Amino acid sequence: MSAPSPSPATTPPLCVADDATFWPWFSSPVIGAWPNREATVVVVPLAGMADWGLGHPLDAEETVLLHMIRDACRQVPGDRKPLVLPPLRFVFGADSTCAFAVDQPAAHAFIAEVAASVAAAGFRKVVLVNASPWSEELCSAAARDLRVSRGLQMFQVHLSALGLDFHPARSRSRRALQTVLTALYGHEPAPCDHGVAGQAAAGWGTEPVTPLEGPAAHLEQARSEGPALLSAAAARLAKLLVDIRDYPPLTAKLTPV
Repeated sequence: MSAPSPSPATTPPLCVADDATFWPWFSSPVIGAWPNREATVVVVPLAGMADWGLGHPLDAEETVLLHMIRDACRQVPGDRKPLVLPPLRFVFGADSTCAFAVDQPAAHAFIAEVAASVAAAGFRKVVLVNASPWSEELCSAAARDLRVSRGLQMFQVHLSALGLDFHPARSRSRRALQTVLTALYGHEPAPCDHGVAGQAAAGWGTEPVTPLEGPAAHLEQARSEGPALLSAAAARLAKLLVDIRDYPPLTAKLTPV
């Protein structure tokens, strides 16, 4: 059974962002004159598209991630506000449950190209904020390589470390994620009584994505519980963004390759 279409009143906006921190909403002259660019944190969101067996649409990662980043940015003090890029949507996917995925070299190159633009604008601190379990190792590799090739001060924060984990095997928060998504989408998850596992990519083992057992939170319950779950993750991210802003700059700069 397909998920019900959300009503216009509850349809999520195409762009979920904080007005004061979303890079595309500033003009080039404003970015060019940005104060203290070397200390300003630039957030690069990464979100894949996949069926995680939660009964919600394929953009579940992005929906949770962007709402969390927006709420976190609103909590960061004015003198430590980050700049947030549009999300990188076409990232690595480990199996056939993932949609619009690219292979690891392409995803790595995509991150590198975006980081190169950030560096060209004079910013040095970049944090990859990633929602996909399949992109965690990729982010580590990309962050290391960009430190060497661009001299950037790289950081990474994964949704799984903030208490909301999409991973089909290790996660202890899939029900919480489903509840958050129900609240954000404004409709209950579609029932699913069959597995959605795909053929795992080599090196990723057998980690089938299966539907959650037991009844999902109904809409009113999700609207009551979901915001608190999302707020807790956003508060953790906000603290990390402040910590990254205050982290000392690199003492030795590598010559970019």
